[in-house]
Amino acid sequence: MERISWDQYFMAQTHVLALRSTCERLTVGATIVRDKRIIAGGYNGSVSGDSHCIDEGCYVIDGHCVRTVHAETNALLQCAKFGVPTEGSEMYVTHFPCLQCCKTIIQSGVKTIYYAADYKNDPYAVELFKNSGVHVKKVELEYNAVDVNPKEKASYVASLLSKLEGTSIDNSQLEGYRNEAERLFNVQK
Repeated sequence: MERISWDQYFMAQTHVLALRSTCERLTVGATIVRDKRIIAGGYNGSVSGDSHCIDEGCYVIDGHCVRTVHAETNALLQCAKFGVPTEGSEMYVTHFPCLQCCKTIIQSGVKTIYYAADYKNDPYAVELFKNSGVHVKKVELEYNAVDVNPKEKASYVASLLSKLEGTSIDNSQLEGYRNEAERLFNVQK
């Protein structure tokens, strides 16, 4: 068996962190790494003790949910809270950081950003990263390492199976497809 690369390993961890997100607009995760060791992680969610978007809806002002602390900031704040230095560290993020997170990342001493997906990449953030010497690299998560959308796949397979019912396909063949879908995706018959 071939091991996954460090980038894939840390990006997978980042996607797992995003599953804890409480904002309905975008689920984001961030992992801070130094010397191939995870030193902190964060996801976008509400301030401790306040209402969550998933409970009361997003609080949107000027197109931004202001109820949410971004994943990158949460990870950096975790380091600050527990006295963990971030100088020279790397950060893995599910999405390209927003402008405010970009500035926070630069000021914290993070030297490399790895992100999986483009998301409203602000040209000024790109310029700031470049001018400050922060290396930015897109590293998409290889989905054969971690499946981040199993529900969507299961729903799609269920839809296809439903459409096959109205065709001239042999019932035993259709039953075989349903059994395999049940095994792979837990799609109910």
